[in-house]
Amino acid sequence: MTPLRLECRQLITGVLISVAGEIDCSNAGQLESYTTQRHLHGQPVVLDLSGLTFMDSSGLHTLLRLDAAARPPGLYLAAVHAMPARVLQITRVWDVLNVHPTVEEAVEAALGDDIAGLPESP
Repeated sequence: MTPLRLECRQLITGVLISVAGEIDCSNAGQLESYTTQRHLHGQPVVLDLSGLTFMDSSGLHTLLRLDAAARPPGLYLAAVHAMPARVLQITRVWDVLNVHPTVEEAVEAALGDDIAGLPESP
């Protein structure tokens, strides 16, 4: 099993949490605790799942709980690939959660009007 690695970056409003490794019943609570401790009520949470290689039903339930806890504005998932994407799709949770193909698109959706007027990156 690949250990779960979590890293947090502050956004203008909300947080971006990078998730790498595997989420299963042994560590899904770690993701939930880590995210809950860094989330401020009323601010968005973006999860970069580009490094996530495996997720079981425990991870799926954790994402649903995090989404409910982050509302409004909610949880934004970014760069979900391979096996985790398949789990979200076959359970139809993909249709319920706010999923974006890239981290940049998820952050833009999460920040909405908060990024208007910011200078573009060089």
